[in-house]
Amino acid sequence: MRARITHTLTYRYSAPVLLGPHRLCMKPRAHGFQRLLAFDLAFSPDPHGLHPLIAASGDDILRAHFLGSTDCLEVRAVSEVETQVAPLLQACLALNEPELPYPVGQLNGDLMGSLEGWLPNGQHEPAAVELAQEALMGSDQRALMFLQQLVEMIQDRVKYTQRHTGPAWPAGRTLKERVGSCRDLAVLMIEACRCVGLPARFVSGYHLVEPKPERYDLHAWAEVYLPGAGWRGFDPSGMGAIDDRYIPLATSSKSTLTAAISGSFSGPLGVESELSWLIEAEMLDAVPTLPNLLHF
Repeated sequence: MRARITHTLTYRYSAPVLLGPHRLCMKPRAHGFQRLLAFDLAFSPDPHGLHPLIAASGDDILRAHFLGSTDCLEVRAVSEVETQVAPLLQACLALNEPELPYPVGQLNGDLMGSLEGWLPNGQHEPAAVELAQEALMGSDQRALMFLQQLVEMIQDRVKYTQRHTGPAWPAGRTLKERVGSCRDLAVLMIEACRCVGLPARFVSGYHLVEPKPERYDLHAWAEVYLPGAGWRGFDPSGMGAIDDRYIPLATSSKSTLTAAISGSFSGPLGVESELSWLIEAEMLDAVPTLPNLLHF
């Protein structure tokens, strides 16, 4: 699938402010099952300095620095991407599907950050442990059946709803409230996967659903590391295993590090800010693209 996405973020301030450093996660992934064909980023006002960096997750991040005062900040990213249909998990794991709970000692040390629990001491929330144990029952300790049951249980117990502001809720709160946004459900799935030794991380990006909605929003889902298949996406607020209509922007073991834009400002006492956004998507080729397994 090929698509062009235009993502505009506008901050308006009630009085002129000085903008602090800003961190941007608006450049789509350029590797794996996705190719970045073109990318353009425009600012108003223009930053005094702009430099790219590679995040711990391997994603492309941009940092911007500003001079002078302004009462408005607008950032527009135009991306053209091509996504591919990932190989079937059943085929990747046919001869060696991970058994759960997966022994942590057999994992690459680079994955340890994606196994930590939400609590300050790195432990997992009891609610997430209980959910994971229940999903493990009847799965014959097989990873794919566990993931399928986990998604079904989350969708059965938590009603998906949109929530545009605030950080992702911890797993215990989402289960208690029985309602949550896509990022809340993603964190719940991530925490449950980590409880059984499956590294998991948070993903922010676009989901180009059909039929086309009146307005697109940023979406969040989970990526789970399956030994033998690598990082694969799962959407607990959607249909489970993702397809080629998902476009990742940023990934992290911590959801707070995937915000499209984060930064600071300073101004007169009582100054207020207001955020508006617009995400537009144009399908250039909706035909699913299969990966070339013989040439890379």
